[in-house]
Amino acid sequence: MAESQGAHMTPEEFRRHGHALIDWLADYHTRVAELPVRPSVEPGDVRAALPAHPPEHGEAFADVLSDLDEVIVPGLTHWQHPSFFGYFPANASGPSILGELAAAGLGVQGMLWETSPAVTELETHVLDWLAELLDLPARFLSHSVGGGVLQDSASSATLCALLAARERATDGAATSAGVDRALAVYASAEAHSSVEKAVRIAGLGTDALRLIDVDERYAMRPESLARQIAADRADGVLPCLVVATVGTTSSTAMDPLRATAEICGGEGPWLHVDAAMSGVAAVAPEHRGMHDGLELADSYCTNPHKWLLTNFDCDAFWVADRAPLLRALSVVPEYLRTAASEGGTAIDYRDWQVPLGRRFRALKLWFVLRHYGAEGLRAHIRHHVALAAELASWVEAHPDFELTAPVPQNLVCFHHRDGDERTARLRQTLNDSGELYLTHTRLDGRYTLRMAIGGVQTQREHVAAAWEAITTAASEPT
Repeated sequence: MAESQGAHMTPEEFRRHGHALIDWLADYHTRVAELPVRPSVEPGDVRAALPAHPPEHGEAFADVLSDLDEVIVPGLTHWQHPSFFGYFPANASGPSILGELAAAGLGVQGMLWETSPAVTELETHVLDWLAELLDLPARFLSHSVGGGVLQDSASSATLCALLAARERATDGAATSAGVDRALAVYASAEAHSSVEKAVRIAGLGTDALRLIDVDERYAMRPESLARQIAADRADGVLPCLVVATVGTTSSTAMDPLRATAEICGGEGPWLHVDAAMSGVAAVAPEHRGMHDGLELADSYCTNPHKWLLTNFDCDAFWVADRAPLLRALSVVPEYLRTAASEGGTAIDYRDWQVPLGRRFRALKLWFVLRHYGAEGLRAHIRHHVALAAELASWVEAHPDFELTAPVPQNLVCFHHRDGDERTARLRQTLNDSGELYLTHTRLDGRYTLRMAIGGVQTQREHVAAAWEAITTAASEPT
C-alpha cells in the first residue's frame, strides 16, 4: 500500500509504523548493553551527518527509522545502559514509555480542569497515591489545604516554592507593587544549582542567596543557619525561603530537617525540601528516617523520573498550603474563566506552575504505579541500595581508593589516594573506553568520582565489571 507522504498519516499507516517503532525501541533496550555508553563523536559530527536543508517532499517512515540507527544512536550517551553510572539514574521503564506514548497519542491539554477533567483528577489522585507510598505528612494530601502537582523538574519546583515563599513573606506585595525590601534565601553550600537559578529568575539576585556551611557529612549546619537568619534580621533583611536538601547531588548528604524546620517555625521563612533523587527511596520504610521533621515543612519535591522507573519529565511537588502558591501564579483572563474555576469546585493546575499549558504527565506515573505496585517499587530501590553498599565495601578494602562521603543510598563517592590529577585522569580513561560512564564532583576540594547506581537494567554483574575496569585502569603505569 502506498504511503501518504507529504500528507497526514492514515490510521492504518500509523498502526503499521507504530508497531515498527515499538519493535525498534524493544530492540534498542535489548541491545543497549552492547553499545558504548558514551559516543566517540566530536562537536558538530551529528549535524554534519544531517541534510543541510529540510526536505521538500515527505519521506518514507522507514527512512526516518533508518536514520535513528545510522545518525542518532551513534551520537547518544546511553542513559539506559546498565553501565551508565553518571549524574543520576534516568529510568525509562516499559510501562512508563507506554504511558508517555498514550499521553502523546491522546494529545490533550491539562491547563484547566475543564480542558480535560481526567488529566487533572488523575494527577491529583496519583499524587495522593505517591504521598501514601512515601508516607508523607497528611498536610500534603489533596483533601487538606495543600496538595500535589507534577512539575517538569525539581528546578521548577524550587522556583515555585520561592515564588510562594516570596508571596507569603511580603503579604502579597511581591505580586502587586513589587518588593521594596531585601529578601534572603538560604541553602547549604552543597545545595543544587537550581536554588541560585531560582533566586535569579525571581528577581532577588544572587546576592540574596546565603550558602550555609556544612558538617563533615556535607549536611547543612542548623546552628550556622540560625546565626545567618538572625544576622539578616538585624540588618533589616527579610528571611524568605530555606531550602533543605535530602540527598545532595554531589554526595547524597541529608540536611537535618527537624532542626532546620524548628529554626524556620512560627513566622519564619518558608521551608522547602528538595529530595530530587533520594526522596523516592522512602517507598521502602527503612529509608523514611531522612524525612524526620517533614511534617513541619511548607513544600517538598522528589523526582520519579530519576530513580522510580518513570521517564523524564516528572517531578512530584507538594505544598502544605496551596494559597500562597496560587496567589503568586494565578492570572485569569476572560478566556480562561469557567464555571468550575469560578465556583472553586475544581483544581486548575495552570495556577500551580509557571507555564500555562500542561502535559498529561500523570498518565505515565499511573502506569508505573499500577504495573510495579508498592512491592515492586520497594524491590527496585532495595536492589540498588544493596549494590551501592557492596561497591562501597570494595572501595574501602582497596589500598588505592578511599570513600569521600557516606553511602546512605545508591551513590558511591570515592577518589584515588594519589590525588586529584590521578583521579581525573582515571575518569577520562574509563569514560573514553565506552565500558562505563562516571561523573565527578569536588568534596572538601578533592576531585571525586561519583558512581550512581540505579538503572533499570543495572545488575550486580555490571557493578562488578565497572569496579574491575576501575581497578585495572588504576593499576596501569601513569
